Amino acid sequence: MVDTKQRSSTRSTTIDPILDASIDTGPIKTVGDPTAPTVNVEQLGRQLLGTWADVRLAAREVTARPDMQRIEGLSMADHRLRVLEQLKVLAANGHVLRAFPKHLGGHDDHGGNIAGFEELVIADPSLQIKGGVQWGLFGAAVLHLGTKNHHDKYLPGIMDLSVPGAFAMTEIGHGSDVASIGTTATFDAETGEFVINTPFRAAWKDYLGNAAKDGIAAVLFAQLITQGVNHGVHAFYVPIRGADGTFLPGIGGEDDGLKGGLNGIDNGRLHFDDVRIPRENLLNRYGDVAEDGTYTSPISSPGRRFFTMLGTLVQGRVSLDGAATAASALALTIAITYGSQRRQFTAGSDTDEEVILDYQRHQRRLFPRLATTYAQTFAHDEFLVKFDEVFSGKADTDDDRQDLETLAAALKPLSTWHALDTLQEAREACGGAGFLAENRLVGLRADLDIFATFEGDNNVLLQLVAKRLLTDYSRKFATADAGALARYVVQHAAGRAYHGTGLRTLGQTVFDRGSTARSVGALRDADVQRELLTDRVESMIGEVAGKLRGATKLPKKQAADLFNAHQNELIEAARAHGELLQWESFTRALDAPMDSGTRQVLTWLRDLFGLGLVEKNLAWYLIHGRLSAQRAQAVTAYIDRLIARIRPYALDLVDAFGYSPDHLRATIASGIEAERQAEARDYYAEQRASGSAPAAEKPAVKPARK
Repeated sequence: MVDTKQRSSTRSTTIDPILDASIDTGPIKTVGDPTAPTVNVEQLGRQLLGTWADVRLAAREVTARPDMQRIEGLSMADHRLRVLEQLKVLAANGHVLRAFPKHLGGHDDHGGNIAGFEELVIADPSLQIKGGVQWGLFGAAVLHLGTKNHHDKYLPGIMDLSVPGAFAMTEIGHGSDVASIGTTATFDAETGEFVINTPFRAAWKDYLGNAAKDGIAAVLFAQLITQGVNHGVHAFYVPIRGADGTFLPGIGGEDDGLKGGLNGIDNGRLHFDDVRIPRENLLNRYGDVAEDGTYTSPISSPGRRFFTMLGTLVQGRVSLDGAATAASALALTIAITYGSQRRQFTAGSDTDEEVILDYQRHQRRLFPRLATTYAQTFAHDEFLVKFDEVFSGKADTDDDRQDLETLAAALKPLSTWHALDTLQEAREACGGAGFLAENRLVGLRADLDIFATFEGDNNVLLQLVAKRLLTDYSRKFATADAGALARYVVQHAAGRAYHGTGLRTLGQTVFDRGSTARSVGALRDADVQRELLTDRVESMIGEVAGKLRGATKLPKKQAADLFNAHQNELIEAARAHGELLQWESFTRALDAPMDSGTRQVLTWLRDLFGLGLVEKNLAWYLIHGRLSAQRAQAVTAYIDRLIARIRPYALDLVDAFGYSPDHLRATIASGIEAERQAEARDYYAEQRASGSAPAAEKPAVKPARK
């Protein structure tokens, strides 16, 4: 493809040499140097806590309590019992009830509710997720899909945990494809009842928290059928167990048993055989059935009705994004603390071993992940503000809800994948010590594994994002002819395609920087990073849109095949879009009031995140002519420079996450490693000083004098 973009005559199109005079090549200053930046850890920590800082701090007081924390090595039965008792504590102190109506004892505080709830992952992910099942899924479904009668009748028992419940949506045969679930709720006008059935094995509800043991009711999703017409998926309140803990007539189930993680939650499966419930048990905010069987809905479009109902349950994805980010921060705090104390190899001394965090490779393993965690932290707070605006009614239009749903689908996959990657890398960076359960990394990795498919498979969610990007693109070019579209794809015109996206203005007006092969010094320019990241998203969407442009005129099977042939490209574009959102959140965070030294270090960290995304996708930038080979090399060279700059501030940056020893609960991050290393160094120093050290078999060769 020929790049026909207009070039500025004031800028060079190549780099001569890779490291020119504009690069940040000054000496790396160490902590203690009076000219070096300093980080205000307390100020930075408050910023990282975000909009609901006080709520998070109150939640951290709860997670620091030993009775609210996980005990490693418990049997599945004991772990389940412990988590249930912990939930009773949360219910009693109102910690997780902020989102419920004020007249029932809540606070109508949707953002604060999520902020406090996601902190529970630090105590025990099983506690967080079981609480999420009870109040964030089961309770939230009644709150958002039901009406006042349902609220007054059911929410008090849900809130105080006298009615533990399950969220019965997922089926063995249908997970992410909720619209195709097999469970039916058929209205019988003669009795005024719905008849619930799981007509085949694949329609059984599965993986449901509270279903195996504790739940006595469920919000069940089923195809609503009345007068012979299927009106699509609706939610119903269904009692499932009696006072003695046994299933009610027509209901059966099984225990999912031991899982790869989260074994404090009693996941199970349910099936229904001609189970009758009153007509009033339909959660009827978006669809109702009259006594004679007539169906009505305030939303005439079945598709829009379905997505509106599911959109009210987006808070699960919001909380997973925050919990995964918190777990990443915890893992990096453990690994970087340990790495700053653990010594190995006498690389720069004949006697003293090196702190492993001083090795470049160790920094390369941890610091880019630290930068990403910071980006996710800032992005999550903005995401949470958007969620609160929608659910509080401050900004609750259809467009607002669609934007929130797409934002959730973009960010949740990135943060949950990042958490798994970070926990694994942190485990390896801590060597054998990281594999001990007492140091928490392996346990957290096992518990968070399910986050990648929980509340929506990550790849499916990114496909939803890609479809939204394509929709925005098609709206922009709805009246464009093929020639205009082709010119856009080739030229990547300065007028961007996504000014109206709603999630963020993808097509931001940026300075025309001329050639994409510019000096390394310009890499520090936020506009340059923005252009590189934005251009990739827009180009990928534009190219795929061009390939799919005729799909609407094809037969259904051929159109599906054409879309499937480009599915991977779409998902990669959606992922790039989510990463761009995170980078922009990080960049906006730099505008907050802060000390100059803190801003300098955070800017280095932001640059590490942004240029790390470029480095990760260098093949794309090279193939598409956005970077010369020299510029690509310069990206990596500057990243290495940034990592060295950040090294003196690594402990400050993880300390700012604000986790105390009671939160970390990892022996290797307790200071014991520093004590061991000091003891070893003193031992050998005393031997050398006293002359009692044994002689080396082969003495070190002294360098010859010149």
